[in-house]
Amino acid sequence: MLYIFSYFIITGVVQVDKNLELIEDEILRQMVGRFTEIVEVDRRNEIINLIAKKYNPSIGKQEIDEIIDDINNLDPITQLVIDDEIEDIMINNTESVFVFNSKKGSIKIDYRFENRDLLKRFVAKLKLYVTNQEYKGNIMDIHLPNGSRANVVNSPVGHDITIRNMKRTPISILDLVNLNTIDYDIAARLWLYVDGLKVRPANLLIGGVPAAGKTTLLNAMFSFFRPDQRIVTIEETYELDSSVQGNCVALETSEDVPMQALVKNALRMRPDLIIIGEVRGPEANDMISAMNIGKISMGTMHGSSPRDLINRLQHTPMNVPMDIIPVIDVLIVITPFYIGSNVARKVTQISEISGIETQVLLSDLYKYDYKTKKGSAILPSVTYRDMLSNLVGVPPTKILAEERVRAVILERMNKLGRRDIKSISEVVKDYYDDPDGALKRLGITDVEPVVRI
Repeated sequence: MLYIFSYFIITGVVQVDKNLELIEDEILRQMVGRFTEIVEVDRRNEIINLIAKKYNPSIGKQEIDEIIDDINNLDPITQLVIDDEIEDIMINNTESVFVFNSKKGSIKIDYRFENRDLLKRFVAKLKLYVTNQEYKGNIMDIHLPNGSRANVVNSPVGHDITIRNMKRTPISILDLVNLNTIDYDIAARLWLYVDGLKVRPANLLIGGVPAAGKTTLLNAMFSFFRPDQRIVTIEETYELDSSVQGNCVALETSEDVPMQALVKNALRMRPDLIIIGEVRGPEANDMISAMNIGKISMGTMHGSSPRDLINRLQHTPMNVPMDIIPVIDVLIVITPFYIGSNVARKVTQISEISGIETQVLLSDLYKYDYKTKKGSAILPSVTYRDMLSNLVGVPPTKILAEERVRAVILERMNKLGRRDIKSISEVVKDYYDDPDGALKRLGITDVEPVVRI
């Protein structure tokens, strides 16, 4: 066992009069990146104990326990990291600490790191979770144990850190209804797009400005995927939570493997669905090509309107030819804005692509009016609805009726308090397997499934 741990044990003359801070600093130095490989807590603690005793043979168990406790938390900002209302933590060297609160926006907090040594020790704790690749250069992206992502920029004057918090409980589609981001009708339309009545899910893109909630909306839609679907997610940094899907592989880009290469490779992985965390470069052409050969694709993009998304697709660096853009079925835009002092996010536009003439034609199905602060009732899908109608062999009216049934299901689940992603997934899968029985188990007697696949 000692041989296994020998890599971590310092050599040379042991100084027995070092204080706990110096011992902890040495442990942190030797353990850089090791927590990504050593996931067993007991083994980590054993290694820490060996390093501490090598450094100072007279150190006691209580002192070692204090070091272990400090290394295994993110103090002094632990409480910020576990706060579900805080989306981002911004540590501006030793000058200030700001947070972005999902309800109140940007807030300066009272605490700041008093000196560079304290900040340096905090960064050393983050480095426990780096990989060799992440550790190159002066910029690091680090995945923390709770799923949050830390971006650390080193400079001659210290460190600037931005932590994107991962919610302990991911926001569900019904949470978004309760937050007034969408309504039941929009949620049911999204369910229909994602499911496609098992024959043809929609190719869709979610647009918005940075921090609009694009990934949150896309993640909430995971509850609607069918359990037998093979899903490949591709992201620059992991943010999507695919835990409710059994046959899902999550890929992450790297310096050696860019987004475009992963999108191309995804076609070799027998996917039913390819999800791209953020489309921003030449991988857009590969995504469109995948759609064109029948591989359903979904993703997010920066853009403030459906027309803006199309313009971005057509121009550098994406350069997607206009004549193949109509393989995308639907464009959804989500927008953040303030209501008084509070931050709100709202799906502000839904458009289907209905063809091409001198430009790509859009059929607007929903639009939010910023003046009245109200959205129009969602109009019936036309292009996508008619395609499903032909594929399933039922009149278009039945497609719309089935959509309404699903809105009723979502409303009932919300009233029953079954609104987390896992619970929604269970009900949705039950409906796929046994639609009549699922409605009965939910206590819904006034509607029945219209389209059974």
